[in-house]
Amino acid sequence: MADPDAANAPREVRLRDLRPMDGPVEFVARVVSCERREVTRKSDGGRRPLLSGLLTDGTATVRFTWWDPPREGIERGTVLRAVGPEVGEYRGRPEVTFGWKSRVGPASEAELPRIDPAELPLKALHELGPADDGFRVRARVVRVTERSVSVGEERRIVHEGLLADRSGALAFTAWSDFGLKPGEAVEVVGGYVRTFRGSFELALDERSAVRRFDGLDLPTPSDVLDAPPRRMSDLEEDGGGPSVSVEGRVVALLPPSGLVYRCPDCRRSVQGGVCRVHGPVTPEPDLRARIVLDDGTGAVTVQAGRAETERLWGTTLAEVRARLREQPDPAAFEAELGDRLLGRRLRVGGAGSKDDFGVTIVPDRIEPAELDLDATAERLAARLVPRRP
Repeated sequence: MADPDAANAPREVRLRDLRPMDGPVEFVARVVSCERREVTRKSDGGRRPLLSGLLTDGTATVRFTWWDPPREGIERGTVLRAVGPEVGEYRGRPEVTFGWKSRVGPASEAELPRIDPAELPLKALHELGPADDGFRVRARVVRVTERSVSVGEERRIVHEGLLADRSGALAFTAWSDFGLKPGEAVEVVGGYVRTFRGSFELALDERSAVRRFDGLDLPTPSDVLDAPPRRMSDLEEDGGGPSVSVEGRVVALLPPSGLVYRCPDCRRSVQGGVCRVHGPVTPEPDLRARIVLDDGTGAVTVQAGRAETERLWGTTLAEVRARLREQPDPAAFEAELGDRLLGRRLRVGGAGSKDDFGVTIVPDRIEPAELDLDATAERLAARLVPRRP
């Protein structure tokens, strides 16, 4: 006679195999992100705590909701073993809920399922969509930089850049140092796709793995970065992209430009010595230029940082600070920068994103782009010559 308890025992699965209403399951996964909040009970108006976020085991990422979680909280990166969670569905994807029937506790790294890269489908960059994971990609590193960011009370180094294959380009963020260098061909396993500022990007963390290979069939960095300029109207229609190039004339400089002050912690612009995130701070001076570029079909905003602003202006931050005693009004510096830039023709390349105000490009290169007057005259003359019957 069959043991009814054995029949109802949870079966251990990987996250990619979760299905709603599929009987009791058990899995081990890592916390990718989590947020603690409280909701109001309709029955008595009381407050009930819950934790929500994302879990991954390398084969898939799923949303989770944890009612009445531990008071000490759960940190990002924690490995958990969950027995008997409810498996539902959210926007066509599995979602798990930990309630009073569930047993959830810490697990070791060794208990995470081992992922054989050969098990995972090889995807082109243009095939990747929001919240995708459980795949591998082969691409060329086009560019990579590092910066310091605040994560709670901690400062961390994050590596950002651009990957490209024959299907297109995709931005990436690496929270671990994989020693990536421009020009390398890499196979990436264990990454996942997230949405950042309205665009997709590939996120890599401590569970990801990177392998180098020859990549002879991949585009070179110059193939991507030296692509011909696009019409700004087309760029507005497409919503930008991780690597775009435009060419146009400077028609305006948006405030605040020139000399600005930033929060020393988050680098946000500071007004009156108060950061909207960190409150009163001792701001640090910086230079920037918010350039409006027009090519006759449309316009984009270029957010030039200190290095690009110094080069376009011909004035350094040190020189501006030395002139502050004689010229303490930042608006005067903005006007001077505007006089220097207005009417100049520039070619700009970088990452473009679209919001309610249009397309904004964060440049990695800005170059003068004067017109070839002879070639332009020949093209115009060819258009004006009447066609013969």
